[in-house]
Amino acid sequence: MNDTLRFLKAFLQRPVATGAIAPSSRSLAARMVADMGLRQARTVVELGPGTGAFTRAILDEIGPETLFLAVEVNEELAAHLQATLPSRVRIINDSIERLAEHLSAHGRTAADCILSGIPWAGFSGPHQERLLEAVTRALRPGGRFATFAYIHAARLPPGRRLRRMLEARYHSVETTSVVWRNLPPAFVYRCEK
Repeated sequence: MNDTLRFLKAFLQRPVATGAIAPSSRSLAARMVADMGLRQARTVVELGPGTGAFTRAILDEIGPETLFLAVEVNEELAAHLQATLPSRVRIINDSIERLAEHLSAHGRTAADCILSGIPWAGFSGPHQERLLEAVTRALRPGGRFATFAYIHAARLPPGRRLRRMLEARYHSVETTSVVWRNLPPAFVYRCEK
């Protein structure tokens, strides 16, 4: 099964947790990894890798000694990633709410960079709060966090709430230009703790 069909199946089974009908494009993946300092990062975490659209772009950027954890809550997608990605990507089938525990289990106190592919706008306010709090706790001071938003969802209440939460937790929050070569079009939030 190709990645698009695998992703569509995950969406049909759990639409809110998956958040889209197709994997992110290469254009969005390139925008996600740009200016994140991945080459110098000692510890990188990807949240919600899905079928690996961002994972491959991250692998192209990180150094050979970088610890790379990918946290995927969907068991089938996690198994697929485990079977298809290089062993240097440590796949964790769990909620990101336990991210600090997983970093500790790998001998790290915090991540330098966290990149997220999770569908923030599909979550309730309390769920967004719990997940974003786990991300913020797991990121070192001065660390960078990137996530994306679909342009149509960014203006809806959950999307506006996410923006406010990012601004309340991070020293700086920047938005990139829109990536039109993505279904649906999206932009990236780049945050620094």
